[in-house]
Amino acid sequence: MSDGDAAAMFSLAGRVAVVTGAAGLLGRQHCRALAEAGATVIATDSDAAGCAAVAADLRQRGCTSTHAIPADITVLDSLVRLRDAALAIGDHIDVLVNNAAINDRFDEYDEHDDDGKQAARLSRFEHYPLDRWRQALDVNVTGTFLCCQVLGSEMVRQHRGSIINVASTYGMVGPDQRIYRRADGTQSFWKSAAYPTSKGAVLSFTRFLATYWSDRGVRVNSLSPGGVAQAGQEPFFVEQYARRTPIGRMARPDELRGALVFLASEASSYMTGANLVIDGGWTAW
Repeated sequence: MSDGDAAAMFSLAGRVAVVTGAAGLLGRQHCRALAEAGATVIATDSDAAGCAAVAADLRQRGCTSTHAIPADITVLDSLVRLRDAALAIGDHIDVLVNNAAINDRFDEYDEHDDDGKQAARLSRFEHYPLDRWRQALDVNVTGTFLCCQVLGSEMVRQHRGSIINVASTYGMVGPDQRIYRRADGTQSFWKSAAYPTSKGAVLSFTRFLATYWSDRGVRVNSLSPGGVAQAGQEPFFVEQYARRTPIGRMARPDELRGALVFLASEASSYMTGANLVIDGGWTAW
């Protein structure tokens, strides 16, 4: 690539990219960003219908090299089947976006119990259910580990690849519990320990793998979003989040696309073991 060929550095033409958690709010955007940059995209999710819908939507947008392959990232055999299917499509794997994660929601309790008091109680650290803790670590940490082990090893074999582990600002700083507090002083819920703990582990794992595979042509970085606007968020929460953020609002789901393509492409060829923070300035304060 010649000096100054900036546009070409961001191209993913000829690359095969696997995105986990593809049916989620950000997963859909990650798939679209990579596909529009020229990659053949493998959209994977435990929700088979969801990832099929993502692939169908992208094909309708003209991104014809998009495929849906459902998988459970916590099950080794499922990931082996995903790897083999991806290799059958493109013969190589160049980009892995570890996006799949559990982020606690306690909405289900609001519909059945005490005006949401059960949600506030169970989300407190003192009462947080052990099964939720274990499930979050299994998906967010072990799932990322297994995806890198199974799919990343293909990158090692070909001596080329970019792994992007989606972390969070809450892997860097403690949750501000005040933004989940209503005007009357009651707490809608408490941000639990599971998500920040798991995302902190993802950041550490990123640094480990970046140094471990540094001589094998595989770059490993993390992408840490702040809060992203989505349907169903309580107005008081959106307002308080905005006040807490220097840019003054939550992110739009599409505002991570550029950062993702940067990390996936040769534009970030001298970057590994780093954490790219896209949070509207949240962690600057």
